[in-house]
Amino acid sequence: MKKQVVIIYRAQHFSPNSVEKDRAILDEVATCLQPWADVYRFSEDTWDDEQLKSTPKDTVLSMARSSHVLEALSQQDSTVKIINTPQGVRHCSRMIVHQTISRLQLPLPPSSGVDGYWLKRADISAQTVGDVQFLKNEEQLTEAIHKLPEKGIKDFVVSAHVKGDLIKFYGVRHTPFFQYGYPTDLGQTKFGLEQYNGIAHHYAFSVDQLRSDANRLAEELGVDVYGGDCIVREDGSYCLIDFNDWPSFSWCREEAARAIAELVKQKWT
Repeated sequence: MKKQVVIIYRAQHFSPNSVEKDRAILDEVATCLQPWADVYRFSEDTWDDEQLKSTPKDTVLSMARSSHVLEALSQQDSTVKIINTPQGVRHCSRMIVHQTISRLQLPLPPSSGVDGYWLKRADISAQTVGDVQFLKNEEQLTEAIHKLPEKGIKDFVVSAHVKGDLIKFYGVRHTPFFQYGYPTDLGQTKFGLEQYNGIAHHYAFSVDQLRSDANRLAEELGVDVYGGDCIVREDGSYCLIDFNDWPSFSWCREEAARAIAELVKQKWT
């Protein structure tokens, strides 16, 4: 008997410059699950609690981030497998991620330095270019922090700029899948902020250690499908600068989809 799988597409305002990419990974996973499962599709933008209740489901694959959808998913029967869980998604707020990295003693950027600062909105993931700002010095940083209340932003994270290669990494827990790449090599950008680290020099570093750190963080936060960013310094050391639930996997979509489909099947064996 086929399993019943519900997929939930992320709302457009949670996918700045990535709407089609975010949709494509779920579509690819759905393809991989056939003919093992019947797939029902929902959108966070046109959410209907009653429609979800009336739809048969064994598994929910959700990219949703809005509080009302996460609450609806929290009310599902405990036998329904949800990837990523509502609790895990909530844990991926920048403030909680920052605090968790620190508590686990994983590598973070320093809090001060001479090469500038990053000021990041911490209550939600970045939705506009103003949610992540690069400031050249402490004076600019102080001025920018004072302006945050005017934008309704109460929670923020500050870190010093770290020179080195910007790397994006993707993982699916409980599977061998883990990949990384250099946005400047791939010509990919969300808000154009990659310019501050420049072109990649491809400094050597321990991929195994990054995989271990990323999976440990994902486990602690409670997410199975994740992505993140780190900076690799010239000496091979690195620091984690971002971590989030369910990225688009745009340059390794097919491999990621197969891994996610395998994860779904694992949860029913």
